[in-house]
Amino acid sequence: MEAHSHDHGGVVSAAGRHRGRLAVAFALIAGFCVVEAATAVLTGSLALLSDAGHMLADAVGLGVALAAVTAANRPRRRPSQTFGLYRLEILAALGNAALLLGLVAYVAVETVRRLFDPPEVLAVPMLVVATLGLVVNLVGLVLLRGGAKDSITMEGAALELFADTLGSVGAVAAAVVVLTTGWLYADALVAGVIAVMIVPRALRLGRRALSVLVQNAPPHLQPDAIQADLAALDAVVDVHDLHVWTLTSGMDVASAHLMVLAGADPHPVLDAASALLRDRYGVDHATLQVEPEDHTGCAEVRW
Repeated sequence: MEAHSHDHGGVVSAAGRHRGRLAVAFALIAGFCVVEAATAVLTGSLALLSDAGHMLADAVGLGVALAAVTAANRPRRRPSQTFGLYRLEILAALGNAALLLGLVAYVAVETVRRLFDPPEVLAVPMLVVATLGLVVNLVGLVLLRGGAKDSITMEGAALELFADTLGSVGAVAAAVVVLTTGWLYADALVAGVIAVMIVPRALRLGRRALSVLVQNAPPHLQPDAIQADLAALDAVVDVHDLHVWTLTSGMDVASAHLMVLAGADPHPVLDAASALLRDRYGVDHATLQVEPEDHTGCAEVRW
């Protein structure tokens, strides 16, 4: 028997609530990426071209996240999509993590190459465009900051912008060094430092996405504690087949079998269990099966 309040058609994921800000950030980053790439071609600056590549990756990541959030929050169109398309948000976050690690690999290779053969850098246009890029990234971070606290997709998008913000800061610093001292190695060294700073954040995002995809219990929900609290409810004698997982950011789900005293009214048990999961653990969607203690058959399930 499923817990009360059966209509879940109007649920919007955490990222869906910030879709407008994500769209604005995507437009800003994609637009400036074109400007930076064009400037790099006109000036022959490899440093600017590399930074444009960073921003292009950001634009792709933001675009994928925006498309995933838009698709995930559309009404379910097929009967087979019993949970809708909410998991697209998690897949987008995993893709963003992979994209970040790919960027790190590229920067690492470029760093080694430039340390052996540093190219000429046009410091003045590099400084101007990198400074503008820094401003654009900071605006994007402000737009996504709130959503990053409750959505893994928004966190991934903000992380990409943070990585590119570091790149812009590094590009500004390297341009200043080259402009004032002529030391061409500054660009490669700054790029290497940025790559090292990005790796742990990208790995953390990837681990979180994978944890959701393999349906681990969320870190803030302890199955043993939930089972003990459910077992303490009136008329409940046993709780088994308990599962807790995350559907997408801000949507935790639970299912369980509640064994009650023979002859007990299941309705109060359902109400109490649903209220406990909702109020104490923040789980609004729970599928609960109530069965009398003399019921048989559950032990036959082996997984």
